[in-house]
Amino acid sequence: MEMYLDTSTPTTILKLNNKTYKWDSGRDLAEGLLKFIQDKLSENNTTWTDITKITFMSGPGSFTGLRIGASVVNTLAHELKIPLYDHHGQKHQIIIPNYGRPANISNPKK
Repeated sequence: MEMYLDTSTPTTILKLNNKTYKWDSGRDLAEGLLKFIQDKLSENNTTWTDITKITFMSGPGSFTGLRIGASVVNTLAHELKIPLYDHHGQKHQIIIPNYGRPANISNPKK
């Protein structure tokens, strides 16, 4: 089963083969992403080990969303020993998100 994941916006998009699922994750992405994926795998009578390929929308987009999504797909691809691709079709050992601009880091208050 091929998996596609896009966490670049507040609406997470997950594709499992030809089925598309959307989740308005908002600020619950870090806490709920793995459960969302697990629930959709279960709905398809599949498990994590049925995933054979992962494609990730690596950016640009939300800094936090991309970091969380990249952490999940990098870990899954490594542990399941399956290929990992960015949304351009380029294969990677690990995905480094493309934020589209430098991080906006504010100065310390003290």
